[in-house]
Amino acid sequence: MPLRPLYGHDRVRQQLAGAIARGKLPQALLIEGPPGVGKQRLALWLAQSLVCEAPEPPCGHCSHCRHLLALEHPDVLWLVPLELTRKGSDADKQIEVVQDALSEEMAARRDQPLYKSPPGQATHSIAAVRLVARFLALRPALSRRRAVVIGAADRLVPQRANPEAANALLKALEEPPSDTTIVLTTSDSGALLPTLVSRLVRVRLTRLTDSVVTAFAQRELGKESREASQAVAEAEGSIGRLLASQEKGSGTDNAVERFLKAAKGQAVERYSLALWQPPFQARGAFTALLDGLLEHLRERARAGEDTETVVAAMSRVLEARAAAQGNVNPQLLTAVLAEELWRAP
Repeated sequence: MPLRPLYGHDRVRQQLAGAIARGKLPQALLIEGPPGVGKQRLALWLAQSLVCEAPEPPCGHCSHCRHLLALEHPDVLWLVPLELTRKGSDADKQIEVVQDALSEEMAARRDQPLYKSPPGQATHSIAAVRLVARFLALRPALSRRRAVVIGAADRLVPQRANPEAANALLKALEEPPSDTTIVLTTSDSGALLPTLVSRLVRVRLTRLTDSVVTAFAQRELGKESREASQAVAEAEGSIGRLLASQEKGSGTDNAVERFLKAAKGQAVERYSLALWQPPFQARGAFTALLDGLLEHLRERARAGEDTETVVAAMSRVLEARAAAQGNVNPQLLTAVLAEELWRAP
């Protein structure tokens, strides 16, 4: 299934298209703006414009455009935050692990182009940046131009005391190949290293108009005008927020509700909950459940609930989240977490 069209940001698109036509497009860009307004989609539109060889790119019909819209153009690398479940024994193996995980993620996005935000623990690792360096060392395979899109680039620094991935990217930004454009996107430019930002030309996006979000809701989600109006108002100019609202009442929300009910119940309910959890699903529904629990706890904190209690519960969920990535049995984790939350003050 191809990528959905880019909605809005017409003025910025015109400016970027004009820069390409004049041969004045900067080689390193930072697209920044509120969450869910289409920063990565704009970056991919720009990449499509670079590889398309039509007189007025992107045409949307040539082989380059079709390959990109199918997320399989060999001259465009779209790097997204990843949650790696295995490690490589050396640098080359680590890059292979990232490649495999990225291939899986791109396959998932081909199946469902209206993708969700990456989980909280997904990052850009040093191996991912080495993958970028390896890509830049190659020559274009099909097009005369190449593009690297690094989505949610603020995930380059999961901890400010551990900025290796961002530092490694500095080399690529200092002297990118003449045929390559590198685009970073972020909703939090303050989380990026100042030395990184200083090498980028910044492109600022604002919230989308309600008319643009309405058009998206009607064309891509099949909503009628009356049905879309309230959802659009609540989205506040963010297609991402609109999509997130569609998840309310989803399987994850139901799983969170089921977990909380069991955790507050009798011991037999907690153990039944653990047995209900599939035993080998740490990367899928189980981690989605834990992310849902974290969001539930954050909402409780925002509502003014006892901070110490909520923080303690969040700490327990984060510990379970980390353990899940070590291939610990989800049934065991569910039992322990439910018991700990039941005993929490």
